[in-house]
Amino acid sequence: MTATDPRADLRLCLQSARDALLWKLEGLSEYDVRRPLTPTGTNLLGLVKHAAGVELGYLGEVFGRPSGEPLPWLEDGAEPHADMWATAEESRERIVELYRRAWAHADATIDALPPDTVGRVPWWPDGEDEVTLHRAVVRVLADTQRHAGHADILRELLDGSVGMRKDDVGVPPGDPAWWEAHRDRLERAAREADRNA
Repeated sequence: MTATDPRADLRLCLQSARDALLWKLEGLSEYDVRRPLTPTGTNLLGLVKHAAGVELGYLGEVFGRPSGEPLPWLEDGAEPHADMWATAEESRERIVELYRRAWAHADATIDALPPDTVGRVPWWPDGEDEVTLHRAVVRVLADTQRHAGHADILRELLDGSVGMRKDDVGVPPGDPAWWEAHRDRLERAAREADRNA
């Protein structure tokens, strides 16, 4: 068994989640990448915009490595949840490129600093605002994976596309009729369980 570099492992998992999040935008119209699909407004492009800000914050600013990227939606006085959706003027290309620059900046921080480097999270309460780089990377990884899961569901609702990557969907094969029968079976099981409760 060979030893692995923990930072390389974290970066590999983080990059996989980043790639999955961006793949969910491919082939969709401007409307579909922006449209709110939940009562709270969750949308694909907003998830990417949010993820960019998370990386620039936790893996940049927190460790004294500001990126210089303007993020007006995170400034004091900005509209609540402005990082979770894109205005009509904010292009998909602009947000995707921001996200790519954010992850390059985050990766540079991961490479430059030892994992036990302590940073300060200015948006956490005083006295509870210190975090190691290792813990910050784990937090960003968890956040990105969580939002990639949200994106999985949103994309499936939009056009039926599923999976982490185009070449690895991670679900058993089945034609539309098989999936419809499978879903119907689950619906029947849920109703039966509800009746038996």
